[in-house]
Amino acid sequence: MPDEDKPTLLVIDGHSLAFRAFYALPVDSFSTRDGQHTNAIHGFLSMLLLLLQNEKPTHLAVAFDVSRFSFRNREYSEYKGTRSETPPEFKGQVPLLQDALKAMGVRILEKEDYEADDILATLAVRGRAEGYRVLLVSGDRDTIQLVNDDVTLLYPNTQGVSQLKRYDTAAVMERYGIRPEQYPDVAALVGETSDNLSGITKVGEKTAVKWLGMYGDLDGILAHADEIKGVVGQNLRDEKENAIRNRRLNQLVSDVELDIELHELEAKPIDVEGVRPIFERLEFRTLMERVTKLAAGEANGNGRAAPAAPVQAAEAVEAPTAPESRLLLDEELAGWLERAVRAEPAGLGLSIDVVDGLVVGAGVATSDESIRLPWQPGRADYAPFEAWLASDSPKVMTDAKPQLKALARSGLAFDGLVVDTLIAGWLLRPGLEEKSLADLVTYYLGETVPQPDPTQLLPEEGREAGAPEYAWYSVRLAPVVLRALSEQSRRLLAEIEMPLVPVLAAMERRGVTVDHAELAQLSSDLGERAASLAQSAFAEIGREVNLGSPKQLQEVLFDQLGMPKTRATKTGYTTDASALADLQESNPHPFLGYLLEHRDATKLRQIVESLDKAIAADGRIRTTYWQIGAATGRMSSNDPNLQNIPIRTAEGRRIRKAFRHGPEFAELLTADYSQIEMRIMAHLSRDPGLIEAFNAGEDLHRFVGARVFSVDPADVTPLMRTKVKAMSYGLAYGLSAFGLSKQLRIDRAEATQLMREYFERFGAVRDYLRGVVEQAKIDGYTETIFGRRRPFPDLASPNRIRRENAERAALNSPIQGSAADIIKIAMSRVEADITARGLESRMLLQVHDELVFEIAPGESEALEAIVKDRMSHAADLLVPLDVQVGRGADWDDAAH
Repeated sequence: MPDEDKPTLLVIDGHSLAFRAFYALPVDSFSTRDGQHTNAIHGFLSMLLLLLQNEKPTHLAVAFDVSRFSFRNREYSEYKGTRSETPPEFKGQVPLLQDALKAMGVRILEKEDYEADDILATLAVRGRAEGYRVLLVSGDRDTIQLVNDDVTLLYPNTQGVSQLKRYDTAAVMERYGIRPEQYPDVAALVGETSDNLSGITKVGEKTAVKWLGMYGDLDGILAHADEIKGVVGQNLRDEKENAIRNRRLNQLVSDVELDIELHELEAKPIDVEGVRPIFERLEFRTLMERVTKLAAGEANGNGRAAPAAPVQAAEAVEAPTAPESRLLLDEELAGWLERAVRAEPAGLGLSIDVVDGLVVGAGVATSDESIRLPWQPGRADYAPFEAWLASDSPKVMTDAKPQLKALARSGLAFDGLVVDTLIAGWLLRPGLEEKSLADLVTYYLGETVPQPDPTQLLPEEGREAGAPEYAWYSVRLAPVVLRALSEQSRRLLAEIEMPLVPVLAAMERRGVTVDHAELAQLSSDLGERAASLAQSAFAEIGREVNLGSPKQLQEVLFDQLGMPKTRATKTGYTTDASALADLQESNPHPFLGYLLEHRDATKLRQIVESLDKAIAADGRIRTTYWQIGAATGRMSSNDPNLQNIPIRTAEGRRIRKAFRHGPEFAELLTADYSQIEMRIMAHLSRDPGLIEAFNAGEDLHRFVGARVFSVDPADVTPLMRTKVKAMSYGLAYGLSAFGLSKQLRIDRAEATQLMREYFERFGAVRDYLRGVVEQAKIDGYTETIFGRRRPFPDLASPNRIRRENAERAALNSPIQGSAADIIKIAMSRVEADITARGLESRMLLQVHDELVFEIAPGESEALEAIVKDRMSHAADLLVPLDVQVGRGADWDDAAH
């Protein structure tokens, strides 16, 4: 019977492929709200769906090991004895995987005292005898012995389980130089590290294959052992029992008694509604979409009911292959772009190759075509590409910002970015589990982006994806991720995040002028201060110690000085800053005071030195803004971090004084929001008291203090104001009475009473904060004013500490996230207005709720008007957004 007319039996080694999937996918990227890890399940099911789609098996089963022990352990107690303990993150995934397989109608087979490979061997033999075309899927090389004209092995490559190498007899011969049935003899001689089967010393695969070519099989080799010369010959004679034992153990059992007939393994149509509950429990939204599509294909006669067409021996079973890219120029390039734009109205994929910060190539792709452009500036035949780059024609990219910077450095205009798949994926999963295109492709498409082998000094030709492939993956990713986003999240992506990308790229290229001499002097002063504080500390204890050593500090504080013990740790007792500050409060000592001041000076000096090292040859520092740096939506600043400079200390102000305007500019302008988080709290809680305070333009904390302490605003003392200020901000971060008592250095009873009085006057705040957490427990996420969602799976965690931490984070997430949205909106609108007005002034820095600008001569009033207008109208709240501005020659002088 021709192969195409035979039924196809697909048998998968469940544990083998589950382990492969576990190690192929990042464990922290796949977990449910209750903390159950699912990376092995996700990878396995993704592979299975590809197999069903590509191979269309008529019969299907997955075999699992019952335990880690089989008859082979009785024969050789050390069999697989070196295998490490099962990772705790993997435990529990196999039962859930089996539940998912059962829901999909897949038959699960197990047999006590045997391994899954033995079940594969048995079904392979029975399948061949009964006229099936048999496909075996396993990551265990012992299954190579089962390959023959009717049995093909699909073996996962080193990148995981999404790509499977097809081994028929010819492919085994090509790879190993032997027939499949000879593989156990090779393994017997070489040994199997994973099974703890030691082979013949110094005998490798090449030697074993050579011997088989000479003597036929292991028996023949051993019969002629005396003829084999040298050290390996002697080793063979000395250690032949190892090879005999190995050959006995690696022979798969092909007659396991299975209480099932092959016709009972017939693949059934997928019951989508039966699958949905288990996939919802596992939170597999993207995989559920793939199951639905596959089931629809079955219903239309395009599913797995028909046998697959024969394929070439070495063909891989994998996802769609990236189209071979073409090099197009001039009219051909223009025509292709014109046709492609019509075919993909949602946008073409674009990826830029960058070397030393400049463009060296580009790839453009549709969902089924791609072109490549090795870049050479000034060539007329690239004109159609340059025109398309500069147009507003929609473009889809992944991690676009560094590519936009390279385009700008290379003198290429750019417009039309509609989706950055990295940012879109982050909006869906703001924990940022997917940090690259490869991560996104694995998670959302269940595929693997070709990567170079990290062990190779020179990557193999064609093994690494280039710009055309990246562009192709990006354009395929975009619709998948966008469908998974809520409507509000898609709007947030389009209206807030995407417009910000070119703004940040421009700011990073501009940088900010910093005075090296000022920083060098401050570093020197801080060094001298730290040295002086250290000597004062040493004088208090009569000896010198390493003030940076927790072990030596423990000995000084708790043994020599006899101070009360702090929180216990694995290495003794903590000497972190907060613990020592509490200790100094309760048991003050001069040594402790000097130590804390020394730490502050040392830490500040480290900040100064990191800034000084970052000054480029043109005298400017260029930070990198991580747009997707936090789950709340806030941006972070890195290399160097410009958001960790203290503002309330004299030394912090000296650091800011080193930040100057460039020589062609007149001064700096700073603008920030006043009490933005409390204003958002007033808006979200709709508390009449807070709204009244802000709308009346009163001092918020004096107003609140008057209500809480039942006095006139004029009678609110500085201490009262401090207490209510700590209360107002602390409550939004889940501050407890205990935390408030520690912060204000008051007893817990007073803190509890203070909170009670606060909530009596501002009950809507209490109701809002309670409601945020309760709603998040129902929805599984919190949401900002603009629809930004932040999932909180730990709200359902059985672990009390994780659950309470999640509750505290959920309290503030809508407030902090809304503040992040507002500053991003303001930045994009300010930048657009500056450009539209043709001003030379420019935005340089974003530090939380503050923006810093360089003012061109004669533009101060125009710039200030734009900044104040755009910042104050970035959101329509129940209370006004108050913006404070200042100007000066440096960042400190421009403070307000």
